[in-house]
Parts: sequence; C-alpha cells; structure tokens
Amino acid sequence: MRAQFVLSEIGVGLRRNLTMTFAVIISVALSLALFGGSLLMRDQVSTMKGYWYDKVNVSIYLCNKNEAESGTSATCAKGAVTADQKKQIEADLKKMDLVETVQYESADQAYKHYKEQFGDSPLVTSVTPDQMQESFRVKLKDPEKYKVITTAFAGRDGVQSVQDQRGVLDNLFSLLDILNKAALGVMLVMLVVALLLIVNTVRVSAFSRRRETGIMRLVGASSFYIQMPFIMEAAFAGLIGAGLACVMLVAGQYFVIDHGVSLATKLELINFIGWDHVITKLPLVLVIGLLMPSLAAFVALRKYLKV
Repeated sequence: MRAQFVLSEIGVGLRRNLTMTFAVIISVALSLALFGGSLLMRDQVSTMKGYWYDKVNVSIYLCNKNEAESGTSATCAKGAVTADQKKQIEADLKKMDLVETVQYESADQAYKHYKEQFGDSPLVTSVTPDQMQESFRVKLKDPEKYKVITTAFAGRDGVQSVQDQRGVLDNLFSLLDILNKAALGVMLVMLVVALLLIVNTVRVSAFSRRRETGIMRLVGASSFYIQMPFIMEAAFAGLIGAGLACVMLVAGQYFVIDHGVSLATKLELINFIGWDHVITKLPLVLVIGLLMPSLAAFVALRKYLKV
C-alpha cells in the first residue's frame, strides 16, 4: 500500500466533509473530556474517603443537668451523668480492642469550640456553657465498625446520644457519586452522538467516492486497501478530539485546582488529587479516541461500502 495515496485520500475526505468532521471532533472531545473527568472524580472521591475516614470520630454525648431538668431528651430522664458513670464509660471504651484513642471534652471546652466555630453568629450569645454537653471523642482503628460503639453505649445511663461523623461524610460522598454518574450519563449520550456522526460521515464519504472505489474494485484492490483511507479519516478526527479532551483535563487541573480558581488553596480541608492522576488518564483517553472512531468506521464500511 502506498502511504502517499492513502494520505491524499484522507485529505480529500476531510475536505469534502469538513463540517461533519468538525462536528465529530467536538463530540469526541466533549465525550472523552467527560469520561476523563469522571475517572478523575472517582479518584478524587476515593482519595477523600481515605483521607477523611481516617480522621472521623465517634462522639458519645453525655447528659447534662439542663437536659435532665427540662426533659428535652428522653434518654436523660434518669438525670445528668455522674462522675462514676463518666469513669465507667471511659474505662469501658479503653478496654475495647477496636478503640485507638479516647478524648474527653468538657462542657467548657465544647463551649469554647462552639464560639470558635460560630463566633459571627448572633446565636452564640444565647448559648451558655451549662447548655453544652460533655462528650467522649473516640477514634477507631477501623472506622467501618462504628456500630459496635453505638450498640455498646446507646441508651446507657448518662449517655444522651452516640453520633458517628462518618454518616455526614457518607451523605457528601453519595452526592458526589450521583454527580459522577450524571456526568457518565451525559458522556454516554455524547458518545452515542459522536458514533452516529462518525457513521454518517463515513457513509457520506463513501458515497461521494463511490466511482473511485468502484474503479479500485475493478483493478483488484483488496477490501482493506479500499477501506483504509476511510478508517484513517475517522481515526484522525477522533485523535484530534481526544487531544482536545486531554487539553481540557490538563487545563482543568491547572486553572481550577492548582492556579486560577485555585481550589487547592481555598479549600484546604479537601485533599485534592495531583498531576499523577491526570497524567495516567491521558493515554487512555487518546487510545479510546483513536480506536472508537476506527471501529465505528470499520463497522459502517461493512454496511455502506460493498467491497
């Protein structure tokens, strides 16, 4: 096969179907950018889970005098927590193998932390230290087993409630997972659109060059020789689209995470993924951008190009 002939045929095909080729490039670029973004989102969620789940605590809130007297909490009907009850709870916690550390927080310390967190709120002046709850902050060796703490201490005398911070994080990660699936859904729609455009582009290109292909068949050219220019046209357009998708992913990491908007600086509580995650996705995007149009063109040619 002469490379010069194939390249000339590719150039002819691209010029004849310039607008459709442009549409293919844009569709492939957007669909693959969403695909790469979904992969990066999955990595981001995994990184955040590993970072935050390692830091979450189980909080055992103790009954205070205010709750016991007002009757606002049914679990504190027997009265405020006593010194003996606190000692027993702490001793029982430290005996448990799954507990890594136990930290006691007094009502005064809780009030101080509350003011630090909501210092600008007018509600701060309406809260007094005696309304705050004493608590034990428990760090587990395996955060997955937080229900063991809940089972052991919920409903115990002097215990108002047992709360696991993991539940709040699970809601956040569930939301991120839904957004990721939505992005994948949009990506699939864009991918279908791109495939349809590729098939139509190949069909139009094959129809416009039916005389040339007919002559090639008469002189004994092989099916592969006749199909190759069409397949390479689609592959070339797909590769350009994949390249644009890679540019979008790199630009997103650079301008949104590291610089420009600089989320990594503004949201220090979030452990953002680095360039290593982005770079590892780029070859996959390029390969898919090359193979997907080629296969679509090959299938289309078997139907629309009788060779």
